[in-house]
Amino acid sequence: MRLPVIMCAVVSLCAVPGPVAGVDRSCSNMRQFYTGKGFTLTEVPQTEISGEDVRMCPQGPTCCTITMEKKLADLSAQETEGLIREAGRSLQATFNALHRNFDTYFTELHGRSERSLQEVLSPLGPLYSHNTRLFGDLYTDLRQYYRGSALNLDENLSDFWSRLLERTFKASAPTDVNLSEDYLECVAKQQETLRPFGDVPRDMKAKVIRSFVTARSFVQGLLVSTDVVRKVSQVSLGPECLRALMKLSYCPDCRGLASIKPCSNYCFNVMKGCLANQADLDPVWQELIDTMIQVASSFNTEPSLDVVLSSIPVRIYEAVHYLQENMDAFTAKVYQTCGTPGEPGTGSPTLHEQKRKSGSLTALEYKPSPTAGLRLAMQVSDISSKLREMRHYWVQLPVELCRKHAAGGNSQDDCWNGNTKARYLPEVMGDGLANQINNPEVELDITKPDMTVRQQIMQLKIMSNRQKNALEGNDVDFQDASDDISGSGSGMCMGGHCLRSRPGLYSYPPKNDPVGGATTSQTSACHLLLLLPLTILLLQR
Repeated sequence: MRLPVIMCAVVSLCAVPGPVAGVDRSCSNMRQFYTGKGFTLTEVPQTEISGEDVRMCPQGPTCCTITMEKKLADLSAQETEGLIREAGRSLQATFNALHRNFDTYFTELHGRSERSLQEVLSPLGPLYSHNTRLFGDLYTDLRQYYRGSALNLDENLSDFWSRLLERTFKASAPTDVNLSEDYLECVAKQQETLRPFGDVPRDMKAKVIRSFVTARSFVQGLLVSTDVVRKVSQVSLGPECLRALMKLSYCPDCRGLASIKPCSNYCFNVMKGCLANQADLDPVWQELIDTMIQVASSFNTEPSLDVVLSSIPVRIYEAVHYLQENMDAFTAKVYQTCGTPGEPGTGSPTLHEQKRKSGSLTALEYKPSPTAGLRLAMQVSDISSKLREMRHYWVQLPVELCRKHAAGGNSQDDCWNGNTKARYLPEVMGDGLANQINNPEVELDITKPDMTVRQQIMQLKIMSNRQKNALEGNDVDFQDASDDISGSGSGMCMGGHCLRSRPGLYSYPPKNDPVGGATTSQTSACHLLLLLPLTILLLQR
């Protein structure tokens, strides 16, 4: 009797659950974690399942079903996309702050210069008081150009000096001399040939155009960069990335290793694969940032931006004073070209007696205060510093994301390597789509780049070219860079030259065009027709 009793007792003890190999573990931790993410508790098994049919995590005992895998994969993609958009919003905020600060500075500088017109030009008497709109329109044109209006700054400045020549000549003529509109138009045309204002128009035009072209190009560069960041940060992660993110983020939880963080190099390969297209922005992004830093630095180049804008009223006064000092000589030359105005016998017009003391003002005597120069220097310094910080943004983004995800440097032997808790052995891939051909974590077709990213690369290239043209003082026609990608044929205009041919987006050639395809089809049809009689003869034999 004793032997059967002992055997029954042994069998009973063996049936008691315990930490014995082959016994399923509880999924209570996973159940709590899964419901904490907002999912249904009933989807989680009570104990581990075999995991033979899982598609994303390594096969083996697991607390995750296929349904759970799919939901957690979607969640990991949403969370990663949220982090990417958050980083993008932070960068956009920096660009917006730079734009706001510079725009405020430039607008205030422009406004102070315009407000000083009356103080500087009032000694000209009626020539100023009767023509305030002419001077105001000049500043309006400059403001509109800075804001992006399609004005030809060179033509507008030339037109201003021609109109000013008309008014000055008319104001200096005796009241009994009849100057018709046609005659004044003839006088205005002498602006370029006779140079009645001396070297002031040419010198001022060159400096004003350089200042406004660089200022406008700079703010447009900030706006385009902001838009590129916004659009690229909204690019959805692909299905190949979704699987890799699930394996990186939530497979440890499924395997009961929730406390183990991913290995750093493992995380780098996942993120570099997921953000491969975005990393391709890096070369053109760096080029644009470097060029914008050069443009910002040019604001301090003598004559600096603040000096050029503040001295506009003084330069106008100098020009008018020069003409009045040399009016007799200029009038004589006008008579030779345009004829003598007025009724016969009226004689040559003579200048009115000057009611003010003749004095020659110079821009040197009317420099802005040292405070204004210091403020510009601080603007340039802050701009350059902020731009340098974002220079490597696109290749640093995977590193920043892994900083929040992965284990620290001292835990590389006790981290999740995608399969278990151990060191991650594969090498870290390079940056960009082409370097992911051997990425062990994310399978990518490197021949199929993301079109949204490619379009933004083109935007950056176009803006870089515009910035370089601005550094040379060349007026650039600012148009929506998407026109250069859409195939509308609008082309790109730089420095007065429009490039109608469109550069290729990729290094490999496009597929056969319709014209070539039609020719090939016609040739093939001809060959078939030629072979048909030969085939019939062979069949008859």
